[in-house]
Amino acid sequence: MSQRVNPRGTFLQIADVVKAQIEADNEMTELPSAADLVRQHGISRGVALRVFAVLQKDGVAERVPGGRWRVIRPGQVVDRRPLADRIADVVTDDDLEVGAAFPSTTELSTRFGVSRPTVSKALDKLEVAGLLSEARQGKQRTVRALPKETESSGS
Repeated sequence: MSQRVNPRGTFLQIADVVKAQIEADNEMTELPSAADLVRQHGISRGVALRVFAVLQKDGVAERVPGGRWRVIRPGQVVDRRPLADRIADVVTDDDLEVGAAFPSTTELSTRFGVSRPTVSKALDKLEVAGLLSEARQGKQRTVRALPKETESSGS
């Protein structure tokens, strides 16, 4: 924003600009970072965070691990279960059997749109639960047990 405006409304105006970008680009899945907003609009980090709060309140965006923000489209279904649960579903989704090689951390980070360290933490939980073999340098994880099917009772 090249012109100086009333600071009280700056974050609302920038939120409108970001909403317009989302509407114009159907491929946009991630919001610009706070640093990007600071650079593009000449604002403080606090104002950038208020922009994200407005977008979240309006149901346009949600926070994701790693300090990033994801675009929410109308009618979009987002799996909000813990990452470890979603990764455990890979066994059934990919028809893996006990002893089968499990996808790499890099493959899973791309598949779920999260960082490799985040995937590693989720894989560690599955290892502790006994579903996956231990990770070792140069050795691929394998499936040790099949996840139990659980029915949600709606509680």
